[in-house]
Parts: sequence; C-alpha cells; structure tokens
Amino acid sequence: MEFALSYPARPDAWKDLVVAEDHGFTQCWFYDSQMLYSDVYVCMALAAERTKRIKLATGVAIPSNRIEPVTAHSIATINLLAPGRTVLGIGTGFTGRNTMGLPPVPLERLREYVEMVRKLLRGEEVLYREGKRERWIRFLHQDNGYINLKDPIPIHMAADGTKALELAGEIADGWLTVMADAPRFREKFNLVKKGAERAGRSVAKLPTAVLTTGCVLRDGESITSPRVVERVGPFAIVMLHALWEQSAVSAGLQGPMLKLWERYRDEYAAKMKTPADRRYLEMHEGHLIYLRPGEDKYVDENLVRMTLTGRGEEIIARIKALEAEGLKQVAIQVVNNGREMIEEFGREVIAKY
Repeated sequence: MEFALSYPARPDAWKDLVVAEDHGFTQCWFYDSQMLYSDVYVCMALAAERTKRIKLATGVAIPSNRIEPVTAHSIATINLLAPGRTVLGIGTGFTGRNTMGLPPVPLERLREYVEMVRKLLRGEEVLYREGKRERWIRFLHQDNGYINLKDPIPIHMAADGTKALELAGEIADGWLTVMADAPRFREKFNLVKKGAERAGRSVAKLPTAVLTTGCVLRDGESITSPRVVERVGPFAIVMLHALWEQSAVSAGLQGPMLKLWERYRDEYAAKMKTPADRRYLEMHEGHLIYLRPGEDKYVDENLVRMTLTGRGEEIIARIKALEAEGLKQVAIQVVNNGREMIEEFGREVIAKY
C-alpha cells in the first residue's frame, strides 16, 4: 500500500513534503482550483525543487481551465524539475467549476482532451482546433532544456460516477476516486474494469487511489472531539456542499445522512445571505480549508466516519479491507496542523502497516 498526501495548492506545501518523505509518504496530489487556491504548477515547481523522492501530481487538472498544449507544457516543465516523478491527474471538475457556477466538463470533451495531451507528451504532432480553425502543432524545443518528455508522464483520471468510471478504465493510466467503504469501492472498481475490458485493457497493474483525510485518535478522544473536528471537519463538510450542488442526489439518501442533509439545507444553506443566483460563491468559501462559522455543528459521526479517523489499528484494518478489493494508494488531505498529521500517520499507520 502506498500512502500519499493531498493539498489545496499553496506555495509553502513543500515544507510538509520534505518531512513526509521521511515518514513513508510517496506521492502528493495538489488541488487545481483557480478560485480557491494558489496556482497548482507554481506549488508543484517549488515542491519539485525541494524534494527528492516524492511523486508530484495535479489532483486534478480540468480541461476547461487550460488548452491542451498549455497543460501539456506545464506538466512537462514540472517533469523537467522532478524527472520521472510527475503525474498528471485530470477530471471533469468539482470546485474548479462549481466555484464559477458551472457544471462538470462533458465526458466526451474529457476523452478528447486526454487523447491530445497524451500525444503531445509523447512528442507527437496533433491537430489542434480553435473554433473553425484546425492547425497541426507539436513542441518545437523538446530537447533544449525547457520541458522533459523523455521520462513518461502518466495521466490519471478522477472518476466517481458510472460513466466516468468506465471511461477511466478505457483511457486512464491510473484512477483516483473519493473514499468509500470496501463494498462501494468494489462496485466502482468493477465499473473501471468494465471500461477497461471494452477497450481490451487490463487493470491488473492500474494504479488506484482514494482521496480522504483523517485523524489518529489519542487516548480519551472520540471521533467528534474538538481536535478531531478541527482536523477533519473542513474535508468532511464538503459532502454537504456536494449534496447542495447536486440536490437530486439527496433523493437517494436514507436514515441519519438524510436527516443531517435536511438540517444543513434548512438551517444553514437556506439562510445564507448571498442571492440565490450567486449562492455557490458563499457555499464554497473555505472549501477544504476551514469550516465557516456554524458549520461545525453539522460535523457529526456520520461525516467523520467517511474519513480515515480512528485508532491506528482501526485505520489500518479499514485500509487493508480496501486493499483486498484492489486499492493501491490512500491519499490523505492536509487540512491544518499538517506536520502533526504527517508524523501521526507515519508513526501510527504507515510504520505499522
């Protein structure tokens, strides 16, 4: 099992990564969300210059944000700074789109985008389209110290919905998804396998990763103790943000999660001050960074249990159950007190795994 970190991209993330390399972490995903965080490639470049072993990945780039040659040259530049330890993660967009009030990029557009970026990263000539214009393009200075195309750059795809999961199996070099229990992970991985079979591919060596956060409980702590809520709350509450964005999904909720969602919707979201046509601006403030005033009371056991929170042995048991279903990497987001979190997981989970 590989252990990774993930970050809302910020320039000083490298300070934690230097420590993480010595605590068993092998990769870091940097969120690419232009209305929320720092420029992802600036942050990766700083990390590349200051680390030695850890792999650096976009988590994830969105087709609508940059044209194909720009994404390709940006990740190839990082590959020059960190040869052979660069990964391009691509997806249809969550916060990078929702913070502008836009839906995810269509899957067919994602397919086209991945295909063109992959060819450019192989040094090939591709037909680029801009409106009605079509022009052949390629990188002109592939061997002059500007980019690195010699060391392969795998393209991993973030996917969670049915059609996206199948597409990941068809075209991706790796798959990233959100944390789920073992049965749900199995369901999703079966869809990835279905897409791979349709394309005549094998998933035997396909890198698979889940994105989450977590907290190793100390003596006397419960999963809703103040330190725990502060640590995992900004990540856990995003489940409710996502339900607000996709209200139709809430129709399938049952039991405690349904009641929690209804409370958040009626008591919190409905009372936001932002006009309805711009409410997404207020909904995503603090996204994955901090809890807004009053949100902490909605971070209950149901939300916390969706993260890797528990005693060290409990966290290890959950990961092993996922590993048995084909998981190869766990990516844990740094929310706050990153150094403490890295050291805790390194000592209580990674070292004992």
